[in-house]
Amino acid sequence: MLLVLCVDLDDDLGRKTGVKTPVIGREAVRDAAVALATVDPEDSDTNVLFQGIHTHDELQTAGEAVEVAAVTGVDGSDVQANRAVGEEVDRVLAELATGEEVSAIVITDGAQDESVLPVIRSRMPIDGVRRVVVRQAQDLESLYYTIKQVLADRETRGTILVPLGILLLIYPLVVVANLFDLAGAAVLGVISGLVGLYSLFRGLGLEESVDRAADAARNLLYAGRVTLITYVVALALIVVGGVQGLETLEGVQTVEGDAIPVGTAIAAFVHGFVQWLAVAGVTSSLGQITDEYLAGRFRWRYLNAPFYVVAIAVVLYAVSGFFLPEAPGVTALGLNDLALALAVGTLIGVLSTLTFAVAESQVPSIDPTEPS
Repeated sequence: MLLVLCVDLDDDLGRKTGVKTPVIGREAVRDAAVALATVDPEDSDTNVLFQGIHTHDELQTAGEAVEVAAVTGVDGSDVQANRAVGEEVDRVLAELATGEEVSAIVITDGAQDESVLPVIRSRMPIDGVRRVVVRQAQDLESLYYTIKQVLADRETRGTILVPLGILLLIYPLVVVANLFDLAGAAVLGVISGLVGLYSLFRGLGLEESVDRAADAARNLLYAGRVTLITYVVALALIVVGGVQGLETLEGVQTVEGDAIPVGTAIAAFVHGFVQWLAVAGVTSSLGQITDEYLAGRFRWRYLNAPFYVVAIAVVLYAVSGFFLPEAPGVTALGLNDLALALAVGTLIGVLSTLTFAVAESQVPSIDPTEPS
């Protein structure tokens, strides 16, 4: 059996005429169409109802077992409207219980109403879809619905309208800049740069990474994490270390002359930088260990981190000093001093590893959340 199903997604029929839906049967659908045409002759749903009657008559003349019905949604969100249409389709099928399989020919007045097709298809097969609009308005209606869907989507709206809005502001901002004796070209360059950065930002999908970083920073701040402070301190120490490394490099250049080998320049920078880097590493690792302890995840082996940092710093400081001449800020080391420093760095790393491995095997890990 074929069911010619007229769909009015925003319930113009019920709201404007008071007709109870679903409407089932040719005569009932015709009366509903006349009532809607009388109240609002310009409503496109009137065409849908009359097209449904016309399609019903054609199929009946061809010898098909056919019935016509009209279902409506609600004047609200598409989800609510689709659910309402689904409920009315269920009621129509219940009243048409003939023991035969029912398939539908759906009549709509545009692309928006066709969003309900998956709901109908979940209840019965769809043999065809007929969109009925006034011929000269078909393209306009489709364009209107497309624009409406684009503006309703938050992501698409931000991607399209924000750059468009910035571009439209370029000319008035340049005019305002000229009024205040500012360089219009500079303003244009700044705006163009902002548009370019925004396009790269959106194109590379960096908004998700930035959102995750902001959430992580917010969680650290609200949770009272010690690492938030120690990381800031470590960053400041690294900046100071970079300045110290450059000063050491300048001191070596004063002694050796401007044309120094690349290896010597790298050794000079490392020699001045590594001390501050070690302090930054110890600071950040102690903050991380403190947070792990407060969170109940402390393990003895975590204490290896600051010792490893010190051991690596001792080795780098000694190796870089071995290749440098006597200069301001440089501790020049001989071969014996280098061997001693390497031994000390190795011992620090090995002894810390053995000590905390034994401690972890003999002493339970500390969990401040457990009752003493």
